[in-house]
Amino acid sequence: MALKIRELTVEEDTEVERLARSRVASARQVERARIVRCAREGLGVPEVARRLGLGQDTVRTWIKRFNEWGLAGLADLPRSGCPPTYTPEQVAEVVAASLTDPKELGQPFGSWTIERLQVYLKEGKGLGMSRSRVGAILFAEGLRWRTQETWFGERVDPEFAAKRGRSSACVPSPRRAV
Repeated sequence: MALKIRELTVEEDTEVERLARSRVASARQVERARIVRCAREGLGVPEVARRLGLGQDTVRTWIKRFNEWGLAGLADLPRSGCPPTYTPEQVAEVVAASLTDPKELGQPFGSWTIERLQVYLKEGKGLGMSRSRVGAILFAEGLRWRTQETWFGERVDPEFAAKRGRSSACVPSPRRAV
């Protein structure tokens, strides 16, 4: 017995047409909507597969899912993926350390960089984590970090301004209003 698509409601028909013509929906959803649209036109599985350049098993899968779940069947199902490498407690250690002043943790500098944080985590906490992983964790938490020390922020030497002296004469003075 040939696989046929069930009757579509008016809302489903409208949405399938919209998705099949969409330029902003994901390519997977557009392809699946086109399968349903061709099947709705009365084409059999081999004809739909030939017209869209797909395998017959793929066409059968999406027609069956649409028949069972409707429009929700055209969406991707969640996938399990790879288990996390680091536990939530280890991730919390990274975040907590990055939010703590380095001097409070006995470090000789005034601010964290990813490299400094990575070294501290490895030596101080025994948590061997790559620089890119530390950066990804901070980014996922919405934290920004310094890539290098600049003149902004607190100085390591409290007498720096006195030692530095006057600003360079090459910087023009602001003009006075007349």
